Amino acid sequence: MRYRFLLIPPFRLPSETKWGYQTLHLEADKVKEERLMNAEMVLPYLEDVEWDLHPGELAGYGDWPVETREEFTFAANARLPNIREACESGNYNGIVLLGGGEPGFLEAREICRKFGVVCTANAHSQMYLATMLGNKFSVVDISGVHNVYYRDLIYQHQLQNRCASIRNIGMRLPRPGTEDDLQLREERQKALSGKKSIAVENAITQAEIAIKEDGAEVITLGCSGVFWLRPFIECGLQKRGWEVPVLEGYSASITLAKLMVDLGVNASGITYMGDHQIQLPDKIHV
Repeated sequence: MRYRFLLIPPFRLPSETKWGYQTLHLEADKVKEERLMNAEMVLPYLEDVEWDLHPGELAGYGDWPVETREEFTFAANARLPNIREACESGNYNGIVLLGGGEPGFLEAREICRKFGVVCTANAHSQMYLATMLGNKFSVVDISGVHNVYYRDLIYQHQLQNRCASIRNIGMRLPRPGTEDDLQLREERQKALSGKKSIAVENAITQAEIAIKEDGAEVITLGCSGVFWLRPFIECGLQKRGWEVPVLEGYSASITLAKLMVDLGVNASGITYMGDHQIQLPDKIHV
């Protein structure tokens, strides 16, 4: 096939953890379609792709999903060797980094470029696609420290002037200390079974406030733990009369990787220069 992609999760949780969420704690020997988060929503974008799903490196900071900068740094350091190994194998022409916080993305692009492999990630792909669809975008995210971490990504990608706001649904991913909080796991199950879900209602409401009060014209999603909300938000906004695109990271990253392969382009050799460049600029402009 034209597209040969490896999808790499940001981390993997031990199967016995009580802080598991969606597919993050499934055994690595399960089939890839079962381990792929939100598979029913993502698989249509992989129909023309020869793809593998890496099991993800076991989380080194604890047995819960990442949220803090420290935890994301652990995840990035653990994922990079797998990215290099995949590039050295010669089996792939695209690496898709899964996870809304895209740990290790810049370093992964540097590695991938050396091997002529394109590399995409969830936040970057969503944000730049959003700028093609409207003047400003907002982010709907989990609550807590992940919001300020995600703000760092917006500045890193130099899109602070195109982002209207980061709004949250009032819930976090499972982790120690959240036992008494409203649980996103349970609210997701309610939504998928057709029952009323506070997570869905909050997400739709926050997306509408982002449009009405913050000036958003496109809605993106932050943590991959809320990507499942995309069709619910899209439908909810339509019912309230808003014709606004809603993006999620997996489909955006896969589609962008295909586009780069089709165009025969990769990241700039100046932005992601190697350690032995033929030409070096006299000055890096800021």
